[in-house]
Amino acid sequence: MSLSPQDRKRLKAIGHHLNAILIFGDKGLSEGFVEELNLRLEDHELIKVRVNAESREDRREVVAAMCEAGECELVQLIGKIALLYRAAKKPNPKLSNLLRFAAR
Repeated sequence: MSLSPQDRKRLKAIGHHLNAILIFGDKGLSEGFVEELNLRLEDHELIKVRVNAESREDRREVVAAMCEAGECELVQLIGKIALLYRAAKKPNPKLSNLLRFAAR
């Protein structure tokens, strides 16, 4: 599921206004975190995750593992904030960031 440059640009524009709804901390990529990640991706499709890791390499490794576990696509990684995308099976118009911010 590779994103085109136009898709990335559109998703970055939508994601710019979002706040991080998940925080990856010292407990690691636990079952509970992956379950919560999957729930948030299914609800919102496009989410920001704050990754509290020591170095850039650690953050990149954590985000890559997150994308693999959550079967999602990394749109952007700036500092400690990762913007992740996965299309929902049945998008909810009240929760989906793509549907809510598409008119902007």
